[in-house]
Amino acid sequence: MTIEIDTGVEDVAVRLHPAPRQTFGSFVDCNMATAWVGEEFRIFPGKYGEDPVWGDGAHLMIGRGGSVAAAFARDTAELTPPVLPPVAPRAADGLHGAVWFETVYQHPEDPTGRTLSALYHNENYPETLPFDPATGRGLRDEDWPPGLRGADSVQAVPRIGIMRSTDGGESWVDRGILLEDRDERMIRLPVNRNECFPGGVGDPSAVACGDHLYVFYGEYAYPEAWNARDWDDDVEADGQCVSVARVPLRDLDAPTGAARRWDGTAFAAPWDGAGRPIESLRIPAAEGGGGVSQGDRRFYWGPSVSWNEAIGAWVMLLGRVDAPLWVGDSLFLSINTCPDLGDGDASQRWSRPVRIVHRPGHTLWYPSLQPVDSAEDLELRRTCLRLGARSRLWFKDMTDEAHEYLSEHEVELVRTGAAR
Repeated sequence: MTIEIDTGVEDVAVRLHPAPRQTFGSFVDCNMATAWVGEEFRIFPGKYGEDPVWGDGAHLMIGRGGSVAAAFARDTAELTPPVLPPVAPRAADGLHGAVWFETVYQHPEDPTGRTLSALYHNENYPETLPFDPATGRGLRDEDWPPGLRGADSVQAVPRIGIMRSTDGGESWVDRGILLEDRDERMIRLPVNRNECFPGGVGDPSAVACGDHLYVFYGEYAYPEAWNARDWDDDVEADGQCVSVARVPLRDLDAPTGAARRWDGTAFAAPWDGAGRPIESLRIPAAEGGGGVSQGDRRFYWGPSVSWNEAIGAWVMLLGRVDAPLWVGDSLFLSINTCPDLGDGDASQRWSRPVRIVHRPGHTLWYPSLQPVDSAEDLELRRTCLRLGARSRLWFKDMTDEAHEYLSEHEVELVRTGAAR
């Protein structure tokens, strides 16, 4: 049965249509980055790198097909590994920790479509990124909070980096870190009890607009230098949730230091400083919102942003943490009707999220919209970043019995004033 949901935005509704169930047959733990390379639709699921808590990853892969459905129909044996940069020694510059590709930007100046920039979510621990007193970079192993695997495990800190490919994703070169939070803002013991992150930035979704790439991401650190004595839950919550930064497209090959976070009035906060989250995407304390470090507060996370050509607006999908251990049984949608994200505070003008999926007893992560293989989608080479009226909703659905990355609905976005 088709369901129509009021988005809260004048003249815009979302309809969920039942669709034949599809499942993706390999590991997914991130936004699903997609791109057309020649006649192939390519997807980039999986994890790569060093992870002493959950195990090293060697399953960041490429899935390919002559259509969107064909790429998502691949099972693990049909995926191929790209050539990725080696993990650097602990004290050396280079790639550290584990990475997941979250967005792939295709450089329009390359007519072959083979030049790609991948924004990656990068997780580290004090062990994999030790603190360097000379530079102030890295993580101090002091009062570090325990992680998801129990008292003997430790929490990871996410940050966001960029890799570049000139062969359509077959091989990648690391270009460096785009956004990170400094060690001084990590929320440690005895305050931190969330078992996930003491701080950091992660789960990015990026869209090009004008001369910039706008990066939407989760922000988990304290908004100033942290200490247990002066910690304040309200101050913490005021600086957390989904935030946005931007980086000039010309700087994607040398991103470190080039990005600026939104600071409440402009893109003026440094790449490693504290910005301001998007106010409409914060959950008030009266509705269960609060500091991420406490482990029992609600907050939105995991944005997935696309431009919808049918309604002429930006669309964001979100998960929501409702309980300890990153548990949340719902997915949400927000709309931004400002075409130019660089116009004043346009990047902040997102509608209050509305729930589009609710599955009690399930934990839902990483929603994304993907093309539906219509003749128009195929002709226009649409991807998860640019979509038409109808798209496929994909997400990770987890229960005690199974973890699946699946799609059971098409999402249709419509202008309600238009003729039906």
